Amino acid sequence: MRALRILLIVVVILGGLFVIADRLAVNFAEGEAADRLKTTENLTATPDVSIKGFPFLTQVAGGSLDDIEVGIKDYEAAAGDGSQKIRIDDLRADMKGVEFSGDYSSATASTATGTATIAYDELLKTAKSEPTQVAPGVTANVVGLSDGGNGKIKVTVEATVLGTKLPEPVSVLSSVTVVDGDTVRVKADGLPKFAGVDLAENRVRSITDFQQVIDGLPGGIKLDKVQAAPDGVEITVKGSDVRLAG
Repeated sequence: MRALRILLIVVVILGGLFVIADRLAVNFAEGEAADRLKTTENLTATPDVSIKGFPFLTQVAGGSLDDIEVGIKDYEAAAGDGSQKIRIDDLRADMKGVEFSGDYSSATASTATGTATIAYDELLKTAKSEPTQVAPGVTANVVGLSDGGNGKIKVTVEATVLGTKLPEPVSVLSSVTVVDGDTVRVKADGLPKFAGVDLAENRVRSITDFQQVIDGLPGGIKLDKVQAAPDGVEITVKGSDVRLAG
């Protein structure tokens, strides 16, 4: 009985040491991965990296990790031709089946899903914010974007008719969708009228409808879905063979 008791104590101690060593190793790995991701994506701040699953050391020995969560507070993605940037807030991605090279210089996830937010003031940069002629004597421009409820965006348009600015802006509810995995499209559900003036649909839509191409998301992930929310449009992203580093 005494020998069994001693054996159990030794097993408990060794198990505790293994857990401590495992947690120290995972903390070190998270820091290294965060630094590598910061460099790879040219981030201004170090991202959050959390390696899930236990034990970590046996996953490393097998050459792959089950689950890694990545959080990037502010990410600047290329917009359109790449000459401009659009800020994406609170990008969080869950990477599954992460395999890495023998020297740990590169890592690739088999799949990734995530969420992020594009603030309305960022998306507004895409809309026509300068007065544009939509008919003889009539100019209009988008002056605001906000939550319209039920997943819609409220697009607020200011107009000038025959040199006189209308006293109140006109608002229209718009649907927001993802096109081709890299474009956020805003399209008015109906057409506004300016002081009762009937305008050609294509002229009005040249103001109310717009889209924003978003390229260069981390690791090559793509836009999946988008929906209007109180603070901006909430996007979901997904991808396969997503590169974390290297």
